[in-house]
Amino acid sequence: MANKEDIEELFKAGAHFGHKASKWHPKMAPYIHSKRKGGHIINLEKTVDQLNEALPFVSEVAKNGRPVLFVATKTQLKEPIKSIAMEVESPYVVERWFGGLLTNRETMMARIKRLKTLEAKMESGEFASRYSKLEVQRLQEELDSLEKQFGGIKDMQGIPGVVIVFDAQSDALAVREAKKMNIPVVVVCDSNVDPSGIDFVIPANDDATNGIKLIASYFEDAVKKGKSGIKAEQEGEKKD
Repeated sequence: MANKEDIEELFKAGAHFGHKASKWHPKMAPYIHSKRKGGHIINLEKTVDQLNEALPFVSEVAKNGRPVLFVATKTQLKEPIKSIAMEVESPYVVERWFGGLLTNRETMMARIKRLKTLEAKMESGEFASRYSKLEVQRLQEELDSLEKQFGGIKDMQGIPGVVIVFDAQSDALAVREAKKMNIPVVVVCDSNVDPSGIDFVIPANDDATNGIKLIASYFEDAVKKGKSGIKAEQEGEKKD
């Protein structure tokens, strides 16, 4: 759970700086503390309150064995979010959101199947033994492209139990698809974002990389906590 100390850490990371007041979205008003030098200041107490609603939910999703999907395609967020997702063995999307990733599962599964087929052929040595150098080059390029686009979700079991989006505007399509599929969404929302329909709004500066990394670390801990609950239950069953 987040607390007063986290407010200080979020403040140090610049999570409180909103956009220019002229660009704000009125529906973010409940999360605005004040206006300073023409820009809005986000109320970090509200940020912590929202985190304290979202984090237990994410833990419960993880505890129930459902995938927690991390999404961050903004350039400066790709590597840190990918690293966090991999650390907790969660699926992730850090390249361009492929339209239909959630809403056209049949097509997505076909692409992932192709990716895994190519991986298997590469690992078995079939590329080198069956194909010409030109064919191998083309297959390797296809493999690299598929891995870049779908590598983060190739082992995702079923539909996500929750989607965590770290920039509402950069990944608006991910939010729309999740909502269309009735998948709960946790979304970092800056002062210029329309938070309508978002299950868990996390008000914060979406341009403060350190702030986003800090928020992501809270969700990393939440997933770890949920998965540790699974292990505890499994160990309890073994003893019984």
